[in-house]
Amino acid sequence: MFKFLTPKSIKPPFARYSHGVEVPPGKRLVLCSGQVAITPDDQIPEDAGAQTELCFRNVEAILAEAGLGLGDIVRINAYVTDRAHLRPYMDVRDRLFSSPAPASTLMIVSGFARPEFKVEVEVIAAG
Repeated sequence: MFKFLTPKSIKPPFARYSHGVEVPPGKRLVLCSGQVAITPDDQIPEDAGAQTELCFRNVEAILAEAGLGLGDIVRINAYVTDRAHLRPYMDVRDRLFSSPAPASTLMIVSGFARPEFKVEVEVIAAG
């Protein structure tokens, strides 16, 4: 379905992600806004790994509304507020996405709208 692009002329990915993903003609795209780790009853996990899990569960719920799932994600943009949160985020991402994995960017940012948030995840899916 998707063509995962990893040219031999450039350095391979540093982690489990693809340099690019080609979506074939005729597929629908679903763009998810950034999701933070908050439950419907306003609970926010303290741990960055638990926040990442909740971010992806929220993304999964959005995709389900369109009849898609995590396996339909072609691009992930993720943001963490500290270098210490990189590994917990990547551990969750790597468990949820096998190889070949979606195209992905992970950035360290100074913060989010509320200081309790440590992770935010936005995606593009195609199906």
